[in-house]
Amino acid sequence: MKSFTTLLAAVAALLPYSLADAVPWERLNKNDSLFVILDLQVGLYSLARDFDATLYYNNIIAHAAIGQLFDIPVVLTTSAETGANGPLPKAILEMYPDAPLIQRQGEVNAWDNPAFREAVRASGKKQIIMAGIVTDVCTTFCALSLRAEGYSVWANVEASGTTTEFIRDVSNDRMANAGVQLVSLFSIICDLMRDWRHTPGTPTVLPWLAKYYPVYGVLAEAHGGAVLNGTISEGEAVLLPY
Repeated sequence: MKSFTTLLAAVAALLPYSLADAVPWERLNKNDSLFVILDLQVGLYSLARDFDATLYYNNIIAHAAIGQLFDIPVVLTTSAETGANGPLPKAILEMYPDAPLIQRQGEVNAWDNPAFREAVRASGKKQIIMAGIVTDVCTTFCALSLRAEGYSVWANVEASGTTTEFIRDVSNDRMANAGVQLVSLFSIICDLMRDWRHTPGTPTVLPWLAKYYPVYGVLAEAHGGAVLNGTISEGEAVLLPY
């Protein structure tokens, strides 16, 4: 009897972990999304050492441009930008000259700033798309706070950066365990678009991808070039299913 009781206790202890994987899939809705550009500052950029430096810079610019592509409301925020953290990149500021820019003077967690909280709440949106530097502080603290307030959060893992891969992985696990959805740039694009026939769809999204996500944009360019100029060689012909 004692062993059976012990078994029941063990099952009960594991139950929360099994239920964590049973959270229903929630899809991004461009009409209920808010884009938060969080501490992607030029000074903090030097701390993002878990990525190739050039790739990472391109990632944060591409991430920022998602709001423009889908005409999603944007809130920008910085942490102590008059000091070593620095301002947001000029390229991002020029994308959103009229968006709220919350310049926090001391709060590490953006959610601790009343003006930031008000800007998020004033949007009326419940789905938050975000990324920040550094992953373990800026992204994680704000994401967990938003989850605690009942928001759904999508964190772009390609546009958040930190000092080591180990810290990145531990921080991503921490967010995932709290229900934050860890996603890629292309995942966000496809989830917001849903169908190439929608607006924005193929005519707008493919040129955007060619600029910001060339691994797919060039694929489309190569196909277009082949259709216009290509011929099928004998060796290629035997590989085709028709």
